[in-house]
Amino acid sequence: HNFSTSIRKHITNEQKLYKVANELLLTERAYVTRLYLLDQVFCAKLTQEAAKGTFPVDVVKGIFCNVACIYAFHSQFLLPDLEARMCQWESRPRIGDILEQHAPFLRMYAEYVKNFDNAMDLLKQWTERSAQFSAIIQEIQKQDICGSLTLQHHMLEPVQRVPRYELLLKDYLKRLPPDAPDRSQAEKSLQTISMAATHSNSAIRKMENLKKLMEIYESLGGEEDIVNASNELIKEGQILKLAARNTSAMERYLYLFNNILLVCVPKFSLVGQRFTVRTRVGIEGIKVVETVNDAYPHTFQVSGKERTLELQARRPFCLQAFQQTIETFQKKNETFKSASKEAEEDVSTEELGRRAPRWIRDNEVTMCMKCKEPFNALTRRRHHCRACGYVVCWRCSDYKTTLEYDGNRMNKVCKDCFSILTGRTASEERSEAKKRGILEFSGSSLVCGFLLYSEKARPWQRVWCVIPEKEAVVLYVYGAPQDVKAQSTIPLLGYSVDDAPRAMDPPCSFRLCQSKSLHSFACESEEQKRRWLQVIRVAVTGDVAELQTAGSGDLANGSHDSGPHSI
Repeated sequence: HNFSTSIRKHITNEQKLYKVANELLLTERAYVTRLYLLDQVFCAKLTQEAAKGTFPVDVVKGIFCNVACIYAFHSQFLLPDLEARMCQWESRPRIGDILEQHAPFLRMYAEYVKNFDNAMDLLKQWTERSAQFSAIIQEIQKQDICGSLTLQHHMLEPVQRVPRYELLLKDYLKRLPPDAPDRSQAEKSLQTISMAATHSNSAIRKMENLKKLMEIYESLGGEEDIVNASNELIKEGQILKLAARNTSAMERYLYLFNNILLVCVPKFSLVGQRFTVRTRVGIEGIKVVETVNDAYPHTFQVSGKERTLELQARRPFCLQAFQQTIETFQKKNETFKSASKEAEEDVSTEELGRRAPRWIRDNEVTMCMKCKEPFNALTRRRHHCRACGYVVCWRCSDYKTTLEYDGNRMNKVCKDCFSILTGRTASEERSEAKKRGILEFSGSSLVCGFLLYSEKARPWQRVWCVIPEKEAVVLYVYGAPQDVKAQSTIPLLGYSVDDAPRAMDPPCSFRLCQSKSLHSFACESEEQKRRWLQVIRVAVTGDVAELQTAGSGDLANGSHDSGPHSI
């Protein structure tokens, strides 16, 4: 009986080892197919188009990084060796030797993982910026080989692959007898693979966090500025808000982030926006106190600069989550204050502008060192003041003055340094610039200037708009003239122009319409509107030659060169 049990156990173990090895082979085949799609289809087609000058070749290289090397390694070495071994499994039932031989090559994934965030940024930027770039990607994504998945999804597979090897190899070792000749090589390969998987696991966690933030962003109707790598969701869930005047309780949905608390009202919608934000409370300065309420257990009071609320959690853990979040925020704030103090000590007021400052590193701060607004990868980016070295947002760095240490050349400075160096306040400078109507734009453009902008009936905002001479059929929308990256781009080709007055729009407005897209703009004067429409009406037809003529006509009075100009 014991002998037969031992035989059955041995057979079962052998079958399990074969099953793990076969799963490794099958998943490797599928993975090589995905790598072929990335390298030989997406990358090849985009490189071919880039060679025509439609968009820079460096953009394609920046997106796909070392995918070609990864594809070559798996298709020409690892997969053929696994195929051969599985054919010989009866005589050589082992995979540890193959993995030990090839595991060191998995270190090449570190470069891919390190570049992944940059690749995603480039992909998003050029999908919006270049119609042809976007068209190639969409055309490939419609093919059966893509399996109805996006390029971004396929690009995540190399990040996920190394941790997959680690899991399969751990499962293999669990089934492997202690005295098996394959054990030593399998254990060595696991050590190498585990080191390579560390980078991938970190990237996966970051992507999962951003994906979750994007889901919340969409569920809130795209109104909350939360999609940021530095933001982290701590807790979410249903909660009761106790009324201040009586004993009634109202259903709410709570999102607790590492820097802000959002208390939302549910919307009865199956798709799109699920919640409306009713209350926002910043974590800075917030206080949480447990309260006693006979009618409602697990109640606590949240007191912030903006509001004081009494809430009831379904479980007592919510209070603990708040306290941990506040403690973590305070530690980061101490680091922020420390960085500010170092910067203050580094350059004195007397030396301001005369000596180059020490720049505060981007990763040392999570908010603007002037207005304390959190930084965001989409709409609130980091800028450095060239006078004091502070890390500030674009609103607080929207000033320029000469700096003695840089040969009295114009440099971007924060509002406080501007006031110290020029003797003028920031509000005086803005008022003066508005009176002049003169703004600076570094680059040759057909037309540019400040406009009011609204997309799909959203609130109006003041933005800096540019139609470059080199890309005469694209309208770029920036937050400010000094920004190096546009908030959005509008390929004008095919749009219809409507400049009829509308009661709900500001004066001197016009609209660009195409299918379901609607972009509304408003100018400061009828003359400014006339100049913009003169260029846009030609741009929507795609007649570049006529655009150059329009740009060299009465627009050349100031908007065609890189110096100061008025629109």
